[in-house]
Amino acid sequence: MASTILIVDDSVTIRNMVRGALAGTADAVVEAADGLGAIRALEMTQPDLVITDLLMPGMDGLTLARTIRADPRHRDLTILVLTTEERPDTREQGRQAGVNGWLTKPFRPDTLRATVTTLLGRVA
Repeated sequence: MASTILIVDDSVTIRNMVRGALAGTADAVVEAADGLGAIRALEMTQPDLVITDLLMPGMDGLTLARTIRADPRHRDLTILVLTTEERPDTREQGRQAGVNGWLTKPFRPDTLRATVTTLLGRVA
């Protein structure tokens, strides 16, 4: 099954690390440096999964999740947060915003791959 993943993070280093960790897991990877860039990317591609940071300039990850959920074209899009944020109240805000999964940085590549595989509904 072909899959496209949108990586949203203001850090080029993190985007490169995520891309590297997903080698062989996704057929295509699209990148955006912030939430607004992600919205533009969603106009040009239909990813199966969005991996987003929370703390970004312009539009943060929770606002991005809410914006995605508000758009009928993307309402069922799977969203994974990859962030340094671990507070339970922030995780709850993510759940309420429609986030499907949560991983904290620093991340292990094998854990990211396994989580992505699970979220995409594949057998690990």
